[in-house]
Amino acid sequence: MSSLARYVTDPMHTCVTFEVKHFATSTLRARFGKVHGTIDLDMEHHAGHAGIDVDTASISSGIAEFDQHLKSDAFLDVATHPTAHFVGSDFRWQGERLVAVAGALTLRGQTHPVVLDCRNFNRYDSPIHHAPVAGGDFETTIQRSQWGITWGIDLGVPDAVHLVIAIEAVQQVVPAKAA
Repeated sequence: MSSLARYVTDPMHTCVTFEVKHFATSTLRARFGKVHGTIDLDMEHHAGHAGIDVDTASISSGIAEFDQHLKSDAFLDVATHPTAHFVGSDFRWQGERLVAVAGALTLRGQTHPVVLDCRNFNRYDSPIHHAPVAGGDFETTIQRSQWGITWGIDLGVPDAVHLVIAIEAVQQVVPAKAA
C-alpha cells in the first residue's frame, strides 16, 4: 500500500505575500490572494511534489493605484503572464522535520530555481474539512531581475524581494481501484 497522499490547497488558508524595501526606507507589502495547487506527500519516505499556481492579477497592496502599477508590464505584466507557477520537486528533511522545498519558479515566462525555507510545517485532522490537512509557512528571497523585473532598480528600489508562502492543503480521498 502506498503512503503517498494528494492534498489540494485550501483557498481560505493559502496566500503568497511579498515585501521589498522602498528606497531603503519603509517596507512595502502585498499579497496574492488566489493561489491554487496540489501537493503530493509521502511522509513514510520523506518525499513530495508540489505544483502551485498564483493568479498574478490577484495582487493586493491595499492601494488600487499601486496595484495597477504592479500589474503593469513594468512589474508582473499580468496581461501577458496571468499566472506564476512553482514546482517543488525536492522536499528536504532533517529527521522528521521538513526544512525546505527546492524547485523552480516561473514568473513572467521565465523559470529559475528557488529554495523555499520551511519555517514551520504541521499536519492535523481538520474538524471543518473532516480530513487531514498539511501545511506551513515557507519563505525565500529572490532577485527580481532574474525574471526581467528591473523597474526602479536604477532609482534605488532593491532587486531583492522577500516571499512568504502560507499554505494549507486538504488531503483528498482517492477512490479504491476495482479488482
